[in-house]
Amino acid sequence: MTSPTETTIHGHCDPRFEAVRNEFVRNFSDRHESGAAVAVRIDGELVVDLWGGMADHRQARPWTRDSVQLVFSTTKGLAAACALLLWQWGQLDIDAPVASYWPAFGAAGKERITARHLMTHQAGLAAFTERVSVEDCHRPGWAAAQLATQTPDWEPGSAHGYHALTYGWLLGEVVARASGRSLGAFLAEEIAGPLGAGAWIGLPPALEPRVSRLTSVASSSVPDQSLEAFNQALMTKGSLTRRVFSNPSQQQGVFNEPALHAAEWPAANGIATATGLARIYEAMVSGELLSAATMEAARTPQSTGMDLVLQRDTCFGLGFMLPNTSSIMRGGGFGHPGAGGSLAFGDCRTGMSFAYVMSAMDHGHTNDPRCRALVDAAYASL
Repeated sequence: MTSPTETTIHGHCDPRFEAVRNEFVRNFSDRHESGAAVAVRIDGELVVDLWGGMADHRQARPWTRDSVQLVFSTTKGLAAACALLLWQWGQLDIDAPVASYWPAFGAAGKERITARHLMTHQAGLAAFTERVSVEDCHRPGWAAAQLATQTPDWEPGSAHGYHALTYGWLLGEVVARASGRSLGAFLAEEIAGPLGAGAWIGLPPALEPRVSRLTSVASSSVPDQSLEAFNQALMTKGSLTRRVFSNPSQQQGVFNEPALHAAEWPAANGIATATGLARIYEAMVSGELLSAATMEAARTPQSTGMDLVLQRDTCFGLGFMLPNTSSIMRGGGFGHPGAGGSLAFGDCRTGMSFAYVMSAMDHGHTNDPRCRALVDAAYASL
């Protein structure tokens, strides 16, 4: 952990958002921050662009403007944007059977599953049936082919359960078949590239030296009671929750490997800058990327109530998490958090887009206190 006397905060912050800067400083002094960046955009203006700390303590490498960070499930919002853009263009019908794009998928009781089911975690394919390895999942198309043979764990559309990893390979295969490009290539060519946004699913090897190394911090706060049921399910042999989060292994060290960074795990291995994520969400909020009608549909709740995997109430639109009682986001917010604390979202009511990325993962909270402090300060500054 970097001590407050060692941490220099870089970048700029509009005076109206000085509260965000203050909380960012406090993250390093009081909340175990190691290296991080935060960005806020309002009405086309980058009003907060701050970074500080270390990108890699082992190499004594400081966090810089160019540092990029793996953001775990914050990636899901990027994958959703790809599918929604294809839907807007008329190249993907999210209510048509997935098998109409991907014939092999129609086996084993999946003939009625639609892309809408995939985007809203209702498909019943949250876990692999057979043991899989991380190396297997690096192979293009391999994970999707495995999932195409499986029988759903519940009647598709009757319930929802967080598809922590499988969401990306399932939706990615649909995007690939509708567009002729992998989801990572589509993101680069149609969204991140044109917007000048630093965000990748499948990192070009030349950018690997810019990646900040993930570390862990032990939470010193009161344990999050909302995780009690999840933790119990996670420790129960054979439970759906355990199957989702243990196959393949999701040990933190795996996510520091260059081979994983270069692969496409469209639910979990996005690598980005905070400014890049905020730029993409700004483009969705403003109508530059997705139309008002597309965004209205994307922000309409599709899956609500008890999540069969996370063992708590969740609320999903079309690929995005939406605000509920346990969410950091508010009002018109849509986006996605990631394991350890990262978050990117837009808010159609305020016109704000926000992103926070960090290297030190706090495993003690559903909603990381560092991120919550920054979001609260951003809203208070509006």
